[in-house]
Amino acid sequence: MSPQSRDEIHWSPGVFSLNLTVTDGTARLSRLRIGDQDLVRPAAPLPLVELGIAGSGRSWSSRRYVDSVAGRRLAYRHHTMSTDTLTVTGVDDVSGLSVITTFSAVPGAGAVRIQSRIVNGGSDTVDLEWVTSAVWGGTLAASPLESLRLWWADNDWLAENRWISATARELLPDLNRSAHEHDPRGTFSRTALGAWSSDGSLPLGVVVDESTQAAVGWQIEHNGGWHWQAGERTDGLYVSLLGPAETEHDWYARLAPGEDFTTVPATIAFSTDGFDGVIAALTAGRRANRRPHRDQVRLPVIFNDYMNTLMGDPTTAKLLPLIDAAAEVGAETFCIDAGWYDDDSTGWWDSVGAWEPATKRFPGGLAMIIDHIRDRGMIPGLWLEPEVAGVRSTVAELLPDEAFFQRHGRRVVEHGRYHLDLRHPLARKHLDEVVDRLVGGLGVGYLKLDHNINIGVGTDHDAVAAGAGLLGHNRALLQWIDGVLDRYPDLTLENCASGGMRVDYAMLSHLQLQSTSDQQDFLRYPPIAAAAAAAIAPEQAASWSYPQPSFTDDEIVFTMCAGMLGRLQVSGHLDKMDEVQRALVAEAVTAYRSHRQFISTAVPFWPLGLPGWEDEWVAHGIQSGQQALVAVWRRGGATDTRTLQLPAALTTASVDVVYPAATPATYQLVPTDGASALRLTLPNAYQAIVLAVGETPPKE
Repeated sequence: MSPQSRDEIHWSPGVFSLNLTVTDGTARLSRLRIGDQDLVRPAAPLPLVELGIAGSGRSWSSRRYVDSVAGRRLAYRHHTMSTDTLTVTGVDDVSGLSVITTFSAVPGAGAVRIQSRIVNGGSDTVDLEWVTSAVWGGTLAASPLESLRLWWADNDWLAENRWISATARELLPDLNRSAHEHDPRGTFSRTALGAWSSDGSLPLGVVVDESTQAAVGWQIEHNGGWHWQAGERTDGLYVSLLGPAETEHDWYARLAPGEDFTTVPATIAFSTDGFDGVIAALTAGRRANRRPHRDQVRLPVIFNDYMNTLMGDPTTAKLLPLIDAAAEVGAETFCIDAGWYDDDSTGWWDSVGAWEPATKRFPGGLAMIIDHIRDRGMIPGLWLEPEVAGVRSTVAELLPDEAFFQRHGRRVVEHGRYHLDLRHPLARKHLDEVVDRLVGGLGVGYLKLDHNINIGVGTDHDAVAAGAGLLGHNRALLQWIDGVLDRYPDLTLENCASGGMRVDYAMLSHLQLQSTSDQQDFLRYPPIAAAAAAAIAPEQAASWSYPQPSFTDDEIVFTMCAGMLGRLQVSGHLDKMDEVQRALVAEAVTAYRSHRQFISTAVPFWPLGLPGWEDEWVAHGIQSGQQALVAVWRRGGATDTRTLQLPAALTTASVDVVYPAATPATYQLVPTDGASALRLTLPNAYQAIVLAVGETPPKE
């Protein structure tokens, strides 16, 4: 054990310091600070882990995931620490459960990843109904709730990344606690259900003290159901983060003696620089905890034939001119999206699953198309939806019921598809054979992995509850992905679920990039693209740029700017454009390629604040040191000039146009009371621009 007192554990891994106290025998988070700024300082600290087990419940009845009887019984046993890791063990002598909680610091950042392993060391079976991934009280406790602003992100199909805020007091009404002498029973919460981890909300939240800019944020790293809540206690705001739970997700874990359960991980971030500072810390955590891959450094430009282009109807005649046009503008990956596996352009939805190339679509064979992509200097890619099999597919007949999600003894059907259960060896074997055939056989170097159904609470086959079956599948999916990348380390995998319905860092710690949306209206894409970097590391956030021959030059620039500060994913009928139009697309690709190395190390900021869905002006930037790139869109309205607030580090007075080179825009740096600001005029009603501010970012 550390030579420190049993009653006080102090850990200082770098940017922040953390204190645990042993109170009433239980280890509790009592203080977290950056420098001399307390960011967590509860007067009555909560246990490191709150857990509900059948037969114990809570000491205060509510829908809050705190006040668990078992959590307060966790007697501190010992701890170990290193520069980057702190591990604390507690034991509940009543149930026999041991809880081993590990804090892993993100190097050089105000962020820590937390995960617990729960082991049944007793003689009886224990039913675990819920368990926190992380929980703490006293959030920004030096300030009253009235000055705390809580941020969360609503996330719907075609309308992703919509950040919303309210003061904590607006969300948590003042109940006059002194008159009742009890904590409230209510909370403000966000939840995801089923297999789409970001359907409805992103698994993120941030609390900011608007008077000091002290901030705490969090990220739940799970590719299935999760829940977070914030509520008022005697000592201020508590936050509780969970993976699946029995009430919300029909999940529980039955632990026989000797069995264990590991919680969903969560990353907590801290900053004295407000919302942007927390997102910078989370971005560092996202980069530190993901699987290394060359794609994260190279950031090749992708052309995908789907969006507003072939829309799931590829043929040899349609693809060959598109491939040539994509190569001409500088694309480095060409992905053939949906439809390559079926000759029926309208009826393949419920017959997919075998993933064999169609024959009538490609008279010379799909291999000929793949070879042509490679001959034009691009990596060939294919769309794949691995976790499903259509009800009319041969796979649905060949695989046993046990290889699919089931509830109440029947296969679950959603939108004409069955859902494979990757806990089953035959399901994994089938998908391995598909990948080996496409990657090892055809030479495909890029797979877009989509997932277009939400199967609900899960599967109760070979599981104590449907949510437990889903969690088992979620984890088996990640193991399967790792197996694919172990066999094919140069293969790039894109994460997609009807666009942005599965945006989480369980998936993105394994996969290389993320589709941000299926939105087809280029005028509605800017707020999605601009806010994506709050949830996704910029170099993993792939936004569509789909110029069309009918577009004006301003419209081509407008859509091309969507991916310029993240991953540039191009579509559109480039083959039908004239030379001037295609040159404007090629200019964007060249500009992107010249600055993409900067993207993979920079952190995001929002010069006009986080975008609203209907905002007429939208802006976001990425910054490292005294360098920044800023993308700005004007979406109509009478105002042609806006002033953009810049990070304090941008002290060098220089602004350069990155794209488009020919623009009627005018701009100048202007002094403000704090950091520099940029006054920008976009004279046309629908117009966009990318600027380099401060020192010119290094070019490739």
